[in-house]
Amino acid sequence: MRIDVWSDVVCPWCYIGKRRLEKALAAFPHADAVEVVWHSYLLDPSTPAGSAEPMRDHLARKYGGGASGAQQMMDRVEAVAAEEGLIYRLGETLRVNTVDAHRLLHAALAEGGPQLQGSVKEALLAAYFLRAEDVSDHAVLAPLAVSAGMSPERVATVLDTSIHSRAVHQDMAQAQELGASGVPFFVIDQKYGVSGAQPTELFTQALTKAWDEKHPSVEILDGGADGVCGPDGCAL
Repeated sequence: MRIDVWSDVVCPWCYIGKRRLEKALAAFPHADAVEVVWHSYLLDPSTPAGSAEPMRDHLARKYGGGASGAQQMMDRVEAVAAEEGLIYRLGETLRVNTVDAHRLLHAALAEGGPQLQGSVKEALLAAYFLRAEDVSDHAVLAPLAVSAGMSPERVATVLDTSIHSRAVHQDMAQAQELGASGVPFFVIDQKYGVSGAQPTELFTQALTKAWDEKHPSVEILDGGADGVCGPDGCAL
């Protein structure tokens, strides 16, 4: 069974949603048969490449309320993240363009499948939210991707070219076709959509429902003494 997830590496709710999905999978009896594939979504596609603005300043300008209002917004999200074991440093994060990070995620999937892609995804999220690193800076991205398991040669090729740029925008277009108005957005077994960082229990329910429909159980009827048996079996 496959789970497709659209998210951005600078989306605070995406990391929270990832942790909640992982908790559901940890208790799911068929987790070994589930693969998770990450898709690109630019939370703020208007962010200029090469720029790095304090996120607090951006939020204050976008939503009003000044620096104190922006800090209150971040405090609320940090409290929710802490419940999932994630200690965010939102006050130190930067508003940056994430296209290169997403191109690396596509390259990781091509190189090592969902497992390697998942490792790179986790590394990117941890770098941004837990350490407040600039995930648009190639000097940050290159060692991070290599330490997550990507080959240095492939990482260099990605960062020195525009490879996988089209795939990033195709992911964005697909999200719109699926009706995703924001992220995180999860599609389980190409049938069930889960929008937002929903509680772990909802992921558990969706996983169970999708699995049961994909693998229906077989009810065995015992004819007993009243059954009619022949050389090929028995029938009631």
